Amino acid sequence: MRLVIFTEPQQGASHDDLLRVAKAAEDSGFDGFFRSDHYVKMGDVSGMPGPTDAWITLAALAVQTSRIRLGTLVSSATFRLPGPLAIAVAQVDAMSGGRIEFGLGGGWFDTEHQAYGIPFPPVGERFDRLEEQLEIITGLWKTPVGSSFSFDGKHYQLTDSPALPKPVQSPLPVVIGGHGKKRTPALAARYATEFNVPFSKIEDLPAQYDRVRAASTAIGRTTPPDFSAAAVLCVGRDDAEVRRRAAAIGREVEEMRENGGIVGTPAEAVEIIKRYGEAGAGRLFLQVLDLSDIDHVELVASEVAPQL
Repeated sequence: MRLVIFTEPQQGASHDDLLRVAKAAEDSGFDGFFRSDHYVKMGDVSGMPGPTDAWITLAALAVQTSRIRLGTLVSSATFRLPGPLAIAVAQVDAMSGGRIEFGLGGGWFDTEHQAYGIPFPPVGERFDRLEEQLEIITGLWKTPVGSSFSFDGKHYQLTDSPALPKPVQSPLPVVIGGHGKKRTPALAARYATEFNVPFSKIEDLPAQYDRVRAASTAIGRTTPPDFSAAAVLCVGRDDAEVRRRAAAIGREVEEMRENGGIVGTPAEAVEIIKRYGEAGAGRLFLQVLDLSDIDHVELVASEVAPQL
């Protein structure tokens, strides 16, 4: 099982906060450091010091780290036009020496769109735009150098794009995730390197992975995407430390456990993570909500990861 530290900067984090956690994750041996792509805190509206742009963050981390993989879980197709987004992601991949993973979803949080004047179409249109963006972005990246790329869709049209720059990685990994039963598995089958199920009960994972396998078979894809999951992290050396960490993020221990969280002592965390592996996940995104608690990251690295 590969472990990724996953952060939610919209809840209140500066770049220095994210850099400190990313370096701790890299130094501790984690597989990756990912961040969400949101513009408004969920809960109250303060969220100081305010939102940070996901791809500007990753561009900085690309040159401030050396080994760890970096990405979004996930960027929203409503936030950016596909052509400029393809340029930005390819450039950040080059800056990192080929360590970027591109997560893209349709967008769902209406409040952040209202707060920053971003159009928020109905869910069907959001999926349509997501599908066109995936086709455009991956099409731009795989167009041979010296050739051009054109696209005539309902929502986006490109004419004779030089399709530059190219990412270092070919193909650059694409992460698609969600709980949808039809369109999400179909998009994952067509475009994803990895399919992620976020914040679900462990027993619900196999059915969703099976939907992606079936969708892959339906289009003749012989090997389905890799599978992963995301879960909140709350590990302590004893029950008192677990409850202290839960209180620090405003959560209840029992509630997090009920919903698939990696919650408990290191030994308990190992058993939960093994259950994720048995359900089909090969990589686990550990949602770290208290970015000031570097000891939490280091504890999982030293006492949980070696037992997997």
